[in-house]
Amino acid sequence: MRKDIRTVTVGVDGSRAALDAADWAAREAERRRLTLRLLHAGGEPTTSVPLSGAGPLSGPGRGRAPASGPGPACASEPASTSEPASGSVPRPRVRSRPVPGRSAVPARDLQRGILDRAAVQLSYAHPTLEIAARRTDTPALPALLEAATESETVVLGSRGFNGYTRFLVGSVALAVAARAACPVVLVRAGDLPQDERVPVDSGDDTTGPARTPYRPVVLGLDPSDPADELIGYAFDAAGVRAAPLHVVHTWTLPPLLPPPRDRAVGVGAPGDTAAQQEARERSLAVVLEPWRHKFPETEVSEEVVYGHAGHHLLKASTRAGLLVVGRSTADKRLGRAAHSLLHRSTCPVAVVPHD
Repeated sequence: MRKDIRTVTVGVDGSRAALDAADWAAREAERRRLTLRLLHAGGEPTTSVPLSGAGPLSGPGRGRAPASGPGPACASEPASTSEPASGSVPRPRVRSRPVPGRSAVPARDLQRGILDRAAVQLSYAHPTLEIAARRTDTPALPALLEAATESETVVLGSRGFNGYTRFLVGSVALAVAARAACPVVLVRAGDLPQDERVPVDSGDDTTGPARTPYRPVVLGLDPSDPADELIGYAFDAAGVRAAPLHVVHTWTLPPLLPPPRDRAVGVGAPGDTAAQQEARERSLAVVLEPWRHKFPETEVSEEVVYGHAGHHLLKASTRAGLLVVGRSTADKRLGRAAHSLLHRSTCPVAVVPHD
């Protein structure tokens, strides 16, 4: 693939979570007028899917491919696979156990079927979107990290909620979010197009979900480390959605002394820190001022609150369509707040690397 092609890359493994992430990635690529690249990496698919009939992408808010007839064309990139050279040790042959109601096909054909099927169904849902599909035998982590060097954004799916209302975020997704060269968006399983928008008033029958405004984009920002990559991504995300941007800065006092026993927990900043609160509000306003001029049509609100970042950003995410947090490229690990948000947020989370 040429380096000059601007793409949104999504990891596809046949699971419902990955297909929901692909649906979100298609909408994002369409908003930004980018190419969507579907990438299947590694060996066997996580979950086999039937190669005919209604697909996982069918349903509310999703396109449904017709049973027959020509459809929008999808570009297919050459797979980065090769046959064993003469004299080399052959790879073990994968045997597929027949499943009732499904075709027993070789693993490689099943992988290609997963990609082709996702591409065709997405092309019917987004007929103007350019879609490319690629399969590689490279393990998922290095393949996705390599794809990140050629992409505007990498999108991955979560496994939904477990019994403790947490996202089941896999180790590969966490590693990609912590090390990718471009922003990584994690999308929860079951995410639908209408989840990005303000709920429809039950008394208004004339307004459909596609016509309601987008929910706000929430940005977690420290004005003492105002990374242009992070702020620019959040403003751009709000701009392409014509959505408001809500910027949240949280702060706490250093834990030098234990709090007084008569001070209630969670009552906000102590009274003697009012000056620090005002100074941080002024600092945040100064950092955002040039971006307000650059994006004059974006409505921006600011919130400076005393407390822990994870708690307040999680609270803000319940009303957001996208939550944006940063990650320093000097550290190959996610911070505590970002790690917590990836597991608990109720909306997609974008992790943006910055210097």
